[in-house]
Amino acid sequence: MRLSTVILPIHRWSQGRHIWRRAEDLGFHAAYTYDHLSWRSFRDGPWFGAVPTLTGAASVTQSMRLGTLVTSPNFRHPVTLAKDLITLDDVSGGRITLGIGAGGNGFDATALGQEAWTPKERADRFGEFVALLDRLLTEDSVTERGTFYAADEARNIPGCVQRPRLPFAVAATGPRGMRLAARYGQAWVTTGDPKLYEEGTPEQSVAALRGQIERLGKACAETGREVAELDKILLTGFTPDRSRPLESVEAFVDFAGRHRELGFTEIVIHWPIPDSDFAADQAVFESIATEALSRLG
Repeated sequence: MRLSTVILPIHRWSQGRHIWRRAEDLGFHAAYTYDHLSWRSFRDGPWFGAVPTLTGAASVTQSMRLGTLVTSPNFRHPVTLAKDLITLDDVSGGRITLGIGAGGNGFDATALGQEAWTPKERADRFGEFVALLDRLLTEDSVTERGTFYAADEARNIPGCVQRPRLPFAVAATGPRGMRLAARYGQAWVTTGDPKLYEEGTPEQSVAALRGQIERLGKACAETGREVAELDKILLTGFTPDRSRPLESVEAFVDFAGRHRELGFTEIVIHWPIPDSDFAADQAVFESIATEALSRLG
């Protein structure tokens, strides 16, 4: 199992650079950031762009993987995103993972002046978005006319450092998203079952995650892939456990062990942010980073 962190882009770079460097020093497999224009309770505070933040992170780290959790079509277009990703992959020396999802009805959904999409339209757009982005990152020139997205001789030379392209970590819980993960993903991402967040139990969450992984397996079988080919990433903080796994090293080891048994290969924990949903003791957090995996055995 791998342990990673997600660092929200809320810090001026004079402070943020030290956090990203510290994440590498602590031995995290990867450090991700959210790709939003603003997000929930952080809407009225500082919030910086994901791509410039990751570019800065690439310049102050050497080996840790970097990426988004997650990018969505809400305010991104495949053609411009592909150019940014190829550049990021080059700057980082081939360390970028693209977490990608369908998006939701948060602030990003209407920030460009558009009406929020229906769930069906989000799913339709997401399918076209992922397929076109896959082509843009693997072909030198792409011309495509889709229902929602188009490219006209879009050039992406020299392509990604990682071949045939940088990996996709596809966030999905529904059948259409699962099929996209099975077809295009090198990893699958989940935050658990959102219906259980408020009133569910940890046991119900584990059962729901088990069901998600079973459905992922069926989607992989339909596309002729082995589900073992995909890394399975759990972004924590959104299950009924909430922040309890970060209360102690022992609590985290118990949490991680239960989810490793389900088949998860990577767990992502939020870098502590005081006075927020992601508040945690920094010393305990760092002890988890340096000690927890060795205790899993």
